[in-house]
Amino acid sequence: IGEQALLKCSFKSSSPITESLMVYWTYRPLAGGQMETVFHYQSVPHPTTVGKFKDRISWVGNVASGDASIAIQSPEMSDNGTFFCNVKNPPDV
Repeated sequence: IGEQALLKCSFKSSSPITESLMVYWTYRPLAGGQMETVFHYQSVPHPTTVGKFKDRISWVGNVASGDASIAIQSPEMSDNGTFFCNVKNPPDV
């Protein structure tokens, strides 16, 4: 609570890292319900502009080294849930 929360995600790919690489972070509340996209990356970071994580997600990854991590500013108990990291590096998925 109140401190930055780091959500780590690492990946390996058999294909070279290119501008086609995409990272998607989604979130499902602890109580279940609708999945929500909180962040995506393709060449540049795109934090969500709507929803509960608006203006609170920052990119801390480095795709060149297989890191797709993000950070959440000022986490609250209501942020509790499951976060999913999905990396696609065509043609490797």
